[in-house]
Amino acid sequence: MQTHPYIWNYLPLLLQIVAAVGLGGGMIAASWIIGKHRNSRTKLAAYECGMEAIGDARGRFSVRFYMVAMLFILFDVEAVFMMPWAVIYRELPQITGSRFFGFWEMLVYLGFVLVGFFYIWKKGILDWSDDRGDL
Repeated sequence: MQTHPYIWNYLPLLLQIVAAVGLGGGMIAASWIIGKHRNSRTKLAAYECGMEAIGDARGRFSVRFYMVAMLFILFDVEAVFMMPWAVIYRELPQITGSRFFGFWEMLVYLGFVLVGFFYIWKKGILDWSDDRGDL
């Protein structure tokens, strides 16, 4: 049995990185070579919303927008954590050795989620009315 240096174990990873960068670069280069580079009235027309682009593209958004976006991500990730539990719920008694351990564990987890939800609800972060002013 012939041994080889440990660094050779990383050869598949290196080949995958080279293939990914090569494929991405090749697509961009082919698009640049093959594509038409003429600006027309249609290309410069307003897209999707139908409104002409006037002013600075870096408009100001209310802090509420960012707060709701972060909270959406937070609660979405919490929902993702519940999926594996739901998939193996019936096997939990064999895994943990206790009949209701997995059930109580999820109730504690949901309790923490609900405490966070009620906190943001009471703070008014989910209230989008204009009478409160900016946060």
